[in-house]
Amino acid sequence: WSNVGNAILRTGIPATLGLVPGGTGCDLAKTLGIPPRDVAACCRVVLEGATRTIDVGRIEDKHFLNIAGFGYDVAVLEDSWNVGYLEGDLLYLYCALRQLHSYRGFPLEGEVDGRPLGRRDMLMVIVANARVFGGGFRVAPHADVEDGKLEAVAFGNMGLGGRVSALVRLLRGTHLRHPQVDAVSASRLVYRFAAPPAYETDGEWNQARSAELAIEAVPRA
Repeated sequence: WSNVGNAILRTGIPATLGLVPGGTGCDLAKTLGIPPRDVAACCRVVLEGATRTIDVGRIEDKHFLNIAGFGYDVAVLEDSWNVGYLEGDLLYLYCALRQLHSYRGFPLEGEVDGRPLGRRDMLMVIVANARVFGGGFRVAPHADVEDGKLEAVAFGNMGLGGRVSALVRLLRGTHLRHPQVDAVSASRLVYRFAAPPAYETDGEWNQARSAELAIEAVPRA
């Protein structure tokens, strides 16, 4: 998606994309109900001609269909590069468990549609257009790819016990009831970091050019 999709969005070429999920997590396919690693079934979806015009997210010069992630999420992605003996959903779960103890967190100040959020020490922030990330975590259960909004799910930094509790709830889809987890729906978010952060867009690692980043929904792009 990253190369083809960004090229289409930059040039404005009208195109219909048929999705054949074959990556590590295939998370967007889970939201859209497209079967993973079944080329024949994906071809049937394309041949039936059912299409949806969905939103995308934009950060710097990058676009994302699924999520943009900061913090612990990026540490898990970086860790996955070093694990050659697992793949798919199990790879992300394994690396998530490895990073629970070692990741230190980061300070963050933000705005949601112009409303200041204040400063907070964070474990992870996921800005979601779709519902699933990390190979199966339903991080944004209320996200809608056609509502012109993004769902920002923020996990405050916490000790190991709190992290384990939050991860278990994330696996079960009940994390939004955790006292250190907040979620907000917005068209535009602005985040200010202590230094330009690394972040991920749909599983692709990026290094930010600035310590202040704007993330916005591009409706029906």
